[in-house]
Amino acid sequence: MDEHFTYVALGYSDDFGLTGLAERIHSCGCRIDRTSALALAAESADGSDGAEAVELGEDARRLLSSPVSDEILRTVWVASVGACFDPALHGMDARAWLTELSEVAAGRLRRNKRSYVPPEVRPVRDAGLGRLVVAEIRGLGAVLDRAQGVPGLAAGLEQIVVRADVDLGYRLFLRVLKVSRPRIEKERYDRLLALAEPLGYPLAVVHDGLDVCWPPVDTRRRDMERDFGLSGLAERFAGSWHPHSARETLIDHLSWDGFERTPGTEAALLLEDVLRVLRSDLSTETLTTVWLAASEQGRGIHLFGGDGRRWLEEVVAVCEERLRAVAPAYVPVLRPVDAEAAPGVLRRLREREEHMAGRVVGHGQEALSGSVVTAALERVVARVDPDLGFRLFLRALVALAVPLTREQFAQYEAIGERFRYGESHFFRIEQLVRSD
Repeated sequence: MDEHFTYVALGYSDDFGLTGLAERIHSCGCRIDRTSALALAAESADGSDGAEAVELGEDARRLLSSPVSDEILRTVWVASVGACFDPALHGMDARAWLTELSEVAAGRLRRNKRSYVPPEVRPVRDAGLGRLVVAEIRGLGAVLDRAQGVPGLAAGLEQIVVRADVDLGYRLFLRVLKVSRPRIEKERYDRLLALAEPLGYPLAVVHDGLDVCWPPVDTRRRDMERDFGLSGLAERFAGSWHPHSARETLIDHLSWDGFERTPGTEAALLLEDVLRVLRSDLSTETLTTVWLAASEQGRGIHLFGGDGRRWLEEVVAVCEERLRAVAPAYVPVLRPVDAEAAPGVLRRLREREEHMAGRVVGHGQEALSGSVVTAALERVVARVDPDLGFRLFLRALVALAVPLTREQFAQYEAIGERFRYGESHFFRIEQLVRSD
């Protein structure tokens, strides 16, 4: 593909440009007139200090400079907004409407630079990527034509991908999917996500609004990139300042299952971790120590009198609430632990025991010594679950700022591979590696 900027790097987190405007118009839920549509376009162009105006104008001009027929442009536009605004009903053809959008965008940008002239259009042309997008359009073509009641809609989307712009064509395809709401099987959804990467989209451009047929929640699946479960929650509580209550932070954490996971997955993973430790013979003191170390003296526990058991019981209640809402069929199952991994994890933990002992988590009277933390982690590894114990050990290394060698880091990565951790799981740990 031709060199193209990355929308994520530019700060975008959701849809933008012409398709972002189409989403706003569709969200009105009813037909609107030209004045209202232009007002929404002006509001869109005002966003992000003019950056949205750049994208809106570029998208409009990509279509205007293409050989795609006016009939196809109108068909795809009307489908992308769910018929909430049809320029033909207001005496305009599609190109006249796109010209107005381009002028709205340019007008916004001239507020920053009076001499602004729209740059030459640089459509994204990539035959290989275009073929992949077209294959997905054809796979759902009959469904789209039937859902919208517009024969030739899928063919029109193909025309935009092939003859106008792969980037905008793909986004318009996604927008039409979100309006039409066909069920998208997980395998197809994964392919749609994969297509976003070479185009530099934030994954929300694909995910938000699609009706995905998710598989059942299954804690055996490890298809997340970052930390998860109790150690993942502890990371959310790290630091001395939080704008929300402990329960609000917990609820927010559970609402984020990422773009690849079945809704409720994070709650199920966290619930499994917490039930393991609560059903074990670990003392309340050990539970408190483990949480405070992993969360870097996270503030949430203080609302429960500094009692780690009471806090974890609250976590269980919130996890169950989340699962009832998004995955009511899920039944928690504590799957067998990988007991054979325990000796290796304990060996790595004990190798760092001396370095941990001379450090503390927190400050003043509430500070936890590294030796106390190490003893508590050893109990989790040996008596509960080496996987959970290792994840909490990694969090403790960060909290104690224990320096690592490149060789030690590689050893930890090998253990992570055994437990099937994601690529981003060790990001914080790698920062502890000494450069010399």
